[in-house]
Amino acid sequence: MTVIARFAPSPTGKLHVGNIRAALFSWLYAKKAGGKYLLRLDDTDTERSTEEFAKGIEADLEWLGLKHDIFARQSDRIAEYESAVAALKEAGRLYPCYETGAELERKRKLQLSQKKPPVYDRAALRLTEDEKRALEAEGRRPHWRFKLDSEKTGFDDLVQGHVAVDAASLSDPVLVREDGSFLYTLPSVVDDIEFRITHVVRGADHITNTGVQIQITRALGTEPPVYAHFSLLQGPEGRPLSKREDAAFSIEALREAGYEPMALNSLLARLGTSDAIEPRLTLEELADGFDISHLGRADIRFDPADLDKTNAALLHLTPYEGVIDRLDAANCNLGKAFWDAVRPNLVRFADVKDWARVVQGPIAAVIEDAGFTAEAASLLPEEPWGTETWGLWTEAVKGKTGRKGKALFMPLRLALTGLAHGPELKNLLPLIGRERAEARLRGVSL
Repeated sequence: MTVIARFAPSPTGKLHVGNIRAALFSWLYAKKAGGKYLLRLDDTDTERSTEEFAKGIEADLEWLGLKHDIFARQSDRIAEYESAVAALKEAGRLYPCYETGAELERKRKLQLSQKKPPVYDRAALRLTEDEKRALEAEGRRPHWRFKLDSEKTGFDDLVQGHVAVDAASLSDPVLVREDGSFLYTLPSVVDDIEFRITHVVRGADHITNTGVQIQITRALGTEPPVYAHFSLLQGPEGRPLSKREDAAFSIEALREAGYEPMALNSLLARLGTSDAIEPRLTLEELADGFDISHLGRADIRFDPADLDKTNAALLHLTPYEGVIDRLDAANCNLGKAFWDAVRPNLVRFADVKDWARVVQGPIAAVIEDAGFTAEAASLLPEEPWGTETWGLWTEAVKGKTGRKGKALFMPLRLALTGLAHGPELKNLLPLIGRERAEARLRGVSL
């Protein structure tokens, strides 16, 4: 059996770190098994779905490297859903209902006031053909509900273990609106059947939907896929993430903020598991170590500080060969020695521009003791310089001035870089060069 997993976003908003996990986990699971990955745009909500959001989703997934093997849009598959509707009607599992939204709301409030669960009472099943014709003569058009079997629908979940959804406590779901358009549930089931989806990996908020979808799948003559419902990701404050309220955590915003795609992938793949969060340079490497059974059941929080930490750790691992084009594009490709010198101090790639300016200048040298730095300038050795130059030079300065420790090193760093922190100067000094170093030690911006 070829594993086929899917990601099925609705193009009604921007993807954020919470809902992108379904895409990532599905991709990793499928690829580790040597299978395929389907991207399906669930765009049957014509009022809220837009082409702009659809293109944004594809751009986000491309940036993350989550390339699909199969692509589909539900808006192109209306005929398939209509065929499924006909089959369910023929089987007596889909029935017409004529209540208005206001009437249903009144029923719901009455049930709640009587301390009853707000479950649809199936009044429409008691309508005679004459009563249906009379309602339609009033101008009413039916919406169509799927008649659930009043039983517990059980399934073995790859994350949650055995799960049982009690359909007796649920309302029969509406599958088709009055205008003939489809709600999420039916197209999702039909597509999972026709694209031979073997595994559905999604958030735990879909568990009840899964019980319903399993019944629909079986009513259409097919066995359901395997399910894996992972815990939900919350914002830093502990509340659920929202497409509309948490723009700062959208994939687009994180991309524009300069984060590395593999840093985000690496963090999300391990967050909430028992596995250590370690950056991986490729998705294939991440997939090799992915185990869906390690995903936890408890909701977890997304902390931007964790992403900063993972992003920095990834850059520290990234070899020069992996960033040559990006350094060229940023006009700061000063060679492998430069990248190796500065990458341990990067949090985001854009920081490399700051260190290129430190090397190339001009900078505002910070002179705390002009006499001391002038003395140090006079002791600079002749070029060529290497990584051993810093040690030889500072030993000479120490011997001449008697300074040591922070009193020796900090004034030199401030004069040479204008900063109190940064890469090891044994690596940076040869890149700065003797001419710039001497000028800066004498207080000249160069």
